[in-house]
Amino acid sequence: MKARTKARSVALQVLFELDVAKAHKPAIVFETRISDETFDAKLIEFAREIVFGVNPIEAALDKFIAQYAPEWPVDQVAIIDRNILRIALWEFAVKKCTPVKVAINEAVELAKIFGSDSSPRFVNGVLGSLAEHKSEVVTYFEKL
Repeated sequence: MKARTKARSVALQVLFELDVAKAHKPAIVFETRISDETFDAKLIEFAREIVFGVNPIEAALDKFIAQYAPEWPVDQVAIIDRNILRIALWEFAVKKCTPVKVAINEAVELAKIFGSDSSPRFVNGVLGSLAEHKSEVVTYFEKL
């Protein structure tokens, strides 16, 4: 697994736990999770940025996911898929630190590793729709 992919997978695992166990504190979950990993400070910081970038704006991210995956109410999307979508959307539309195609490819890779058999296709489809409306999404988050 590439280094940044590994950092994304750590962030995904933290966000998954926070989504499942709402009472857990993000900082404690993050610190516990990175204590199990060995990677450099830059990648730990990247994982931290994802977790603490995505977590506070989950509802806003979910609004766009729901809009572009209308067949699936967000609360019925698999927790792992929902968090993969949040990460990718945050990376290309909020933080703007990752090109859209790279964010989609990375999300599909995470879906292959952590999701169900149908996850990669679902994630790719939703993110493809979001990418087509990137300017609308970016504009919304710039106003937050």
